[in-house]
Amino acid sequence: MTEPHKGHILVVDDDAEIRDLLTAILCRAGYQISGAEDGIEMFQCFNQNDVDLIILDINLPGDDGFTLCQKLRQQSDVPVIMLTASSDDMDQVIGLEIGADDYIAKPFNPRQLQARIKALLRRVQLSSVDLKPVRFIEFSEWRFDTLNRTIEHPEFGLQELSGADYSLLKLFIDNVNQVLDRDAISDAIRGREASPLDRSLDVQVSRLRQRLQDNGKHPKLIKTVRGQGYVFTAEIQQSHD
Repeated sequence: MTEPHKGHILVVDDDAEIRDLLTAILCRAGYQISGAEDGIEMFQCFNQNDVDLIILDINLPGDDGFTLCQKLRQQSDVPVIMLTASSDDMDQVIGLEIGADDYIAKPFNPRQLQARIKALLRRVQLSSVDLKPVRFIEFSEWRFDTLNRTIEHPEFGLQELSGADYSLLKLFIDNVNQVLDRDAISDAIRGREASPLDRSLDVQVSRLRQRLQDNGKHPKLIKTVRGQGYVFTAEIQQSHD
């Protein structure tokens, strides 16, 4: 009897050898794989199938990976891992700013890639399973809708959250007034500790601050604790409807 697939992954890369390599690695790991060489094929496949995660190369013909990720975020919060051939961490920073959930550089370590995929899919699964889900969380005039993954403010309006932004905000709210170090945050939302030179986590925190209009010189909601990490300080109220 054939075991069910662990999930459906869409690999978007114009290099056929890379697509074939990823397909072979991930099929052996138990995933169902589809491939696309550009944005047109990517959206055709995505719109016709139930895709659980996308591996998206940055350098593509036509629309590049950054543009495609932005377009994708207008209709879906499916997890996205950006694939980059550049050692410049600005690619990683830009990818996370426009809504990607993680990144990995070429040449990649197959075990590392599988670990990141597993962590992302587990995060999505855990966020969707709650026996008594709290739908709305209110703090500092913000209304956080955990079902639709949006935040709303009477002055700043309604905003949709990417998967990474949603997970980070939920983590802070679940640990309100507790100092979370960078390793704890990275492990919770990515399944791995943060590298000392990895700027991407700080970029994610900065992006969430901007969404919450908390990005001044002295943030009031997400505070930096020097040498320790970050702490979310707000009075919160929860409701189921």
